[in-house]
Amino acid sequence: MVAVGILRKVMGGAVALAVAATIALPADALANPKIVVDVATGKVIYHEEAFQRWYPASLTKLMTSYVTFKALKSGRITLDTPVVMSKQAAAQKPSKMYFKPGARMTMDTALKIMLVKSANDIAMAIGEAVGGSDDNFVSMMNAEAARLGMFSSHFVNANGMPEQGQYTTARDLAVLTVALRREFPEYASYFSLEGFINGTKKYTNYNLLIGRFDGADGMKTGFICSSGFNQIGSATRGGRTVVAVVLGADSLGGRADQAADLLQLGLTKTMMGGDTLSSLAPYGATRDQVADVRDEICNPKAAQVRSEGRDEEGKMKLKSPYLHEMDHDPRFVVADLLPPEPGAANGDGIEQGDGGPKLKRIPIPKPRPSQE
Repeated sequence: MVAVGILRKVMGGAVALAVAATIALPADALANPKIVVDVATGKVIYHEEAFQRWYPASLTKLMTSYVTFKALKSGRITLDTPVVMSKQAAAQKPSKMYFKPGARMTMDTALKIMLVKSANDIAMAIGEAVGGSDDNFVSMMNAEAARLGMFSSHFVNANGMPEQGQYTTARDLAVLTVALRREFPEYASYFSLEGFINGTKKYTNYNLLIGRFDGADGMKTGFICSSGFNQIGSATRGGRTVVAVVLGADSLGGRADQAADLLQLGLTKTMMGGDTLSSLAPYGATRDQVADVRDEICNPKAAQVRSEGRDEEGKMKLKSPYLHEMDHDPRFVVADLLPPEPGAANGDGIEQGDGGPKLKRIPIPKPRPSQE
């Protein structure tokens, strides 16, 4: 067993667009959808409940990234394009950066913050910068989902906060992740960042695979009560890349353990025929309903069980034999704000100082789990 933050490595082991209705699943019927796919071939290596509709939570930010990368590749925007916090973006619920309206950053900085911190306010600001408005950006997200063949997905916001009509499936998320890896290799490094530093504050990646699973190079995590703990992982070894989608895990550590086990399976399994993402036929009696696991995930008993999954120092204990402690301190990239525009009122949440703009009077974030 590995406790994140304690130097110990475990080796060995084996791993044998309409608004949809919502269905509350009892604990013994928890679907916990999963899928593992080879990126180069699209071959499905393993799947379970892959067509059950689910709340994506912050996995939504992968579609936000996809639309943004398309705009970058077309030249419509650049990595230096300013992203400005609007009142609507600043009002988003945690997880967030708590920047005030008027705060400015480059698109490069915004992407780093969104994908490492899973900041909901930044995701909304990116959508507004790319789409001109939140509504227009959401339309772009759904147009891309339809074009990619994500036929059981629908988006209503750029950050994954719970709203009626936002849903996806493990299969569709695999389609999106494979497209990101294939179409935008030049932006792949955004998904493997270990952390960023803003002013004097350091933020580490919520993705516990990064630096702890051999070959891990992405992608994203997400949590809301109704979805449970979601994770998409990607890893590359020997020139082969696989992605694994895990939805509805019971904890931060649980989703990392499942993703690691599935990635190991995908990287070591010999490919012999079988379905691809495009040929895999839909299945499952409840696939047209959106599962809701809030009662099983966000209750006092479940919270107590999760607290017991931490060591005496409060660090996460990971059980997968394929996860090990990081062999180095996290590497942080700089994600600074831009100076205020000339003549801007002194109330936009930044102040000038040695080394550039710094945050001021930023409220302390609420304890997790928050809405990633």
